[in-house]
Amino acid sequence: MTVETVETAVPTTESVVLPRGARSPRRPGRTPGARPRAMSRTAVNGALVLVACYTFFPFIWTVFAATKNSGAIQVGDVLSFKGFDLANNIHLLVSYHGGIYFRWFANSILYAGVGAAVGALICVAAGYAFDKYEFRGKEKLFLLVLVGVLVPSAATTLPLYLLASNVHLVNTYWGVLIPSLVNPFGVYLARIFSAGYVPGEVIEAGRIDGASEFALFRRLALPMIGPGYVTILLFQFSGIWNGFFLSLVMLTNMQLFPVSLGMYELNSSLASNGPELLPMVMLGSLLSIIPLIVIFISLQRYWKAGLTAGSVK
Repeated sequence: MTVETVETAVPTTESVVLPRGARSPRRPGRTPGARPRAMSRTAVNGALVLVACYTFFPFIWTVFAATKNSGAIQVGDVLSFKGFDLANNIHLLVSYHGGIYFRWFANSILYAGVGAAVGALICVAAGYAFDKYEFRGKEKLFLLVLVGVLVPSAATTLPLYLLASNVHLVNTYWGVLIPSLVNPFGVYLARIFSAGYVPGEVIEAGRIDGASEFALFRRLALPMIGPGYVTILLFQFSGIWNGFFLSLVMLTNMQLFPVSLGMYELNSSLASNGPELLPMVMLGSLLSIIPLIVIFISLQRYWKAGLTAGSVK
């Protein structure tokens, strides 16, 4: 066999027939795993920075405006260090109607704190019952709960006012607190948490040991659904704290106002009282954000655990 015959017998890369599904060799000059420039890490981080700036700019503006006098706010000179007058703003906040702002603040803590704690417990108990018990009309009743999730809260405010008026709860703490205890979305979440966190075998073992149904829920199920309870509590607290329309319809006594309704009334009075109260509106708005920041940061680890429930098998 000559050298020419050997060369023709050796197959080249172009003449090789690859099996079905096999990939052809990469051409030189192409980097494996290369991504388009738009999806590069720099572009993604830049987009996140822009979104963060857009999100936090109103909060930063409020922080600066709360430390300025009315003149600096009116001329738009907020994002500077001129016109700093925090002491006068605090004095206005304390002296306005005998410090009624702090009464509004305490009312909001009462409405949101009690409403979130008790309401989340009711949601967890209802979700646990829907998950672990069998009874007639169970799925139809749960479908009714899901329909309640779809109904906006503003659509139910007027019927709630008429019901509260019939039982003489208008213009009382109970008129705002009792409707805040009901949360169909919380019941839906609680059923999901119960199915993911509470094994049926544990409940059956507790029944064999002679534990009552209430003891099973209190000693076994409730500690297991702890992350779910905290998640529902955070949603409830945020919704009640920022709630406005229900308080607007139910309350006329300023001593019962939550801070959201109180700030609305205070902002509406600027037309009659003049711009001198504008710094107090800014400072009051800033202080009203603090409880939400505190509760979300303090319960953040439970909230993250609840949001990732069921994501890992």
